[in-house]
Formats: sequence, structure tokens, C-alpha cells
Amino acid sequence: MVEAGNDAVRYEPEEKPPPLVTVGSGLQAAMVIVAPVVLTVVIVARIADQPDSYITWGVFAALLVSGATTALQAIRVGRVGAGHVLIMGTSGAFIAVCVAAMVEGGPAMMAALIIVSSLFQFALAARLSLLRRIFTPVVSGTVIMLIAATVMPIVFGTLTDVPDGTSAAGAPIAAAATVVTVAALVLRAPPAWRLWSPILGIAVGCVAGAPFGLYDVQQVADAAWVGVPASSWPGIDVTPGTEFWALLPAFVVVTIVGAVETIGDGIAIQKVSRRRARATDFRVVQGALNADGVGNLLSGILGTLPNTTYSSSVSIAEVTGVAARRVGVVIGVAFVVVAFFPKIAALIVAIPGPVAAAYITVLIGLLFVQGMQLIVRDGVDHRKAAVVGVSFWVGTGFQNQWIFPDLIEGGFLEVLLGNGMTAGTLVAVIMVAFLELTSSRRSQLNVALDAKALSALDQFLRAFAARARWDEASIERLTSAGEETLSIVTQEQAGTATAASHRLAVTARLDGRQAEMEFVTFLEGENLEDRLTYLSDLPPVPDEHEVSYRLLWHYASDVRHQKYHGLDIVTVTVDAEARPSR
Repeated sequence: MVEAGNDAVRYEPEEKPPPLVTVGSGLQAAMVIVAPVVLTVVIVARIADQPDSYITWGVFAALLVSGATTALQAIRVGRVGAGHVLIMGTSGAFIAVCVAAMVEGGPAMMAALIIVSSLFQFALAARLSLLRRIFTPVVSGTVIMLIAATVMPIVFGTLTDVPDGTSAAGAPIAAAATVVTVAALVLRAPPAWRLWSPILGIAVGCVAGAPFGLYDVQQVADAAWVGVPASSWPGIDVTPGTEFWALLPAFVVVTIVGAVETIGDGIAIQKVSRRRARATDFRVVQGALNADGVGNLLSGILGTLPNTTYSSSVSIAEVTGVAARRVGVVIGVAFVVVAFFPKIAALIVAIPGPVAAAYITVLIGLLFVQGMQLIVRDGVDHRKAAVVGVSFWVGTGFQNQWIFPDLIEGGFLEVLLGNGMTAGTLVAVIMVAFLELTSSRRSQLNVALDAKALSALDQFLRAFAARARWDEASIERLTSAGEETLSIVTQEQAGTATAASHRLAVTARLDGRQAEMEFVTFLEGENLEDRLTYLSDLPPVPDEHEVSYRLLWHYASDVRHQKYHGLDIVTVTVDAEARPSR
């Protein structure tokens, strides 16, 4: 059910803070986020041995796209954008595949791969409800862990990326100073200081490495104050070869992984942006995914790394208490302004490789734990443990060429299975799909949402429970829960002009001694979870509408309501055994 409210929220998304609060909050957030936006581009380009001209362009384009899509997330245009402060920036999940694409075919081939794979994100947003049983928390968490396992070897290689003739002690000293500073702030600093840990850690690392000649001051001095590196655009490869098709599955998988991250951020930002807690509105999540897809598409067109939402958006909103959309617009404008001042970007581009790698190490380590937490929160039984364990180690094995390296050497298989994230994700999806296909058969009912629906639903559920050999008391509990859910759905539909044309699809399946019913229809109005959560606030003598909510609360052991554009899914779980009353 929905958690308690958040009294720390000072301004909700629709509210208008004073101009000074809006600008101040936005500029502070932009200062915290601009470093990782730029650093990810720099790291990928350096690993792939790209020239300085491309690095300058990649940083410029990344800032433009990040600024535009951050503002788009905030203001929301139609179904594009979350309507919340979700900061967009270059995605660390793409580091490994973008390096591979640049090495195989240069930035132009990478751009083409990003453009094509971005289309899958739009498709995922449109059909998010249909994929909910495949992209479960177990799959999502495993993929996030695989991202860390895939990226870390590349990042560790950057620890020794220093100019020729530099003292051997420079790299470890600069890296250690960065890690110690960031870790100390994350572990012990107050929340307000933790937000500044990236900037402070990088600054300390640069100062520690400067005496060894690691920080290129001349590069900063040579950069123009104002300018646009338009002549450095890498273009788009419109004649894809074998390398393109071999890498495309990996890019699609990582795009879906980025979408999974955006889904998580879209859920979390709703929880910290409201004073009164609400159930998750998946229409907001779909909007966030669409804006993410726009960011990836623009990134491909401009030839820079793909975008994703930054989880730090949630931390910033939670710490400051300012969740107003106007702050997101200020952050976006700040990114765009910085893009046109190469001198500012050069300060970040000149950050030594060991310092950048040390900072990324902390972030990737936290990302790995986030994947673990996602899995654990969903509950781990022997089936889920098998999916996670097998998928993770198969992916790690292929990534490090421990599994049949001679058999997949060369061609399509080497590029596909040589990426551990792709290999591990394929295994996880196949295993979860197998569990879904071999689970107890779902009984289905499809009826018009009218006066005859109740009788059809009652017959359907009684036949289902009889096949499961439930006793009479359990059957009555199941049918009563179904009746009250249908009553709520019908009440919500009563005020819509096209209610007569709506249909109701109901599926039911057994999971041990529980029955799970899924009601799929089109709903308008308040989320059922919200109404069930706040039953204690209702009057002692409820009206006829509230009776159904109270009864459903009594009969069901769990109720989940997911609202999508054009589709609502209500999942009701009923225990076979008698349960004590609440």
C-alpha cells in the first residue's frame, strides 16, 4: 500500500516557488550534475582513442541534449515528459557498448546505433503494461548488476591513463584522494553536503594530481570563452555493415536497461514530490520514458552518448523539498548555457583519467548495490535466486572470455556474446519467460463492462475456485473480492461518456494457496490504492461508493493498481485460508 505523507516537501510540481528559490535550487542542482554529464563522454572518447575535436563536440552536444530533455521532462508536452524534476544526462550504462561501437566503426556508427535503438524505447513506453511480467524487478536488478560488472574493467583500465613522462606515484595518489573524499562525504556528511560529494571529490583529486602534471592547464587556457564546435560533428553512418548488426542487439538491451532505470526514477520522484503520498501513476512513468527516448534520438542525431534520467534527481528533490517543475526548466537552461561556453567545459574535460575513473568507481559500486536492493525488495525464493545467479555469472563469464572463447571468436557471436550485459540479460529474460510460460495456467474472462458483467464474473470465479478445490468459505471470499473490485471499476466508469463501449478482461491464476485476479480495463479517477490506504480518514458511516472500498480491503490480502495511458490494471490477491480481520 501507499506510504505515509512527506511533510518535508515545500513545493509540489504544480506550485510556484519564489523566483529566488526557483533559480537558486535549479543552479545548485545543475552545478552538481554537470560534471558527470561531461565526464561520461570524456571517458568513453578517451578509451576509444578519439581526437580532442570529437571530445569537444561530444561534450557540447551532450550538454545541449541534456538541457533540452531535462526541461522537456519538467514541462511535459502531451505524453512526452514526466511533469516532474527529472534531470537528464549521459548514461553510464552505455559506456561499454559505445566504446565498442567507436572502436569498430567510429562515432558515426555509434550515432546510427543510438538512433535505431532509441525507437525501442518509444515502443516500450507505449506497451509498458504488456511487458510487466518479463521486465520484473529480478530481471531489472540483474541487468543493473551486470552493467557494473561490464563497465568496471574498462574504468579500472583508465586508472593508469596519464600523460607520458608522468611520475608513477601521480595516478594512485590522485585516484586515492578522489575516492577517499567522495566516500567520506557519502558515509558521514550531512545530506546537503552529500550532494556536493562529486564536485568536491573531483576537485581534491585534481589538486592532488596537479603537482605530478596530471591536470592539463594549457588545455583550459587554450579553450575559447564562447563558441560552437559545429565543424566537429561526426555525422551518421547510413551504410551499416556487419559490425553494426552485431552491436545492435547490445545497444537495444542497454536501451531497455536505461528504460528500466528511468522507470525506477519515475516511480521514486513521485514519492518525494508530494506532501500526501499517492500510488504510482504509470502515466508519469510512460511520459518519462518518452522523453528519455527523445533524448536518445537527439543524442544519436548529434553524435554523442545517449541520455538517461539521473537518480540524483530524487535525492535533490528530497533534500531541498523543492519539486516544482520550474526548477527543472532552470536546470535545463543552465546546461544549455554551459554548452556555449567551451572554457567551462574544458575545465571538466581536463580532469585526469585516474580522477575520473576513481569517481566513476564509487558511482558504479553504488549502482551494483541498487541492483541488489531491487532484487531483495521483490523477495527472493529459489526460482528468483536461480535466475539472478545463473544470469549474472553467465554474463560475467562471457564478458571476461571465460566461457568457450575459441568457439565464439570472430564475427557476430563474438560481438554479441562478448558483451556480458547482453549475454546475461538474454539468459535472465529467457529464464523468466520460461517461468511465466510454465506457471499455472491463467483462466480468462472477457466481457462488456455492463450490467451482465457481475453474473459472468461470479460464474467465472466459482468455476476457477472449484477447479482449485477451494472450500466454500474461500470461494465466497474470492467471489466477494471480485464483486467489490468490479463494483469499483463500474463506479469509476459511470461518469465517462463512452463507458458503454468499455470491456473488462479478467485473468485468474493460482500461486500456491493464493489466487491472483487481474482486472484490465480503462479507468478514470483516483487510484484504488490511494482510496484503500486512506480508509481511516473516511467518515464513520461511508456512502455507497466507500462501502466497496472497505469490503475489498476486508476480502483481499493485497491490491495493486497500475494506471497507464488508455489502460488500467488492478491486481487483487486473495488467500485460500481464513485470515484474521483487520
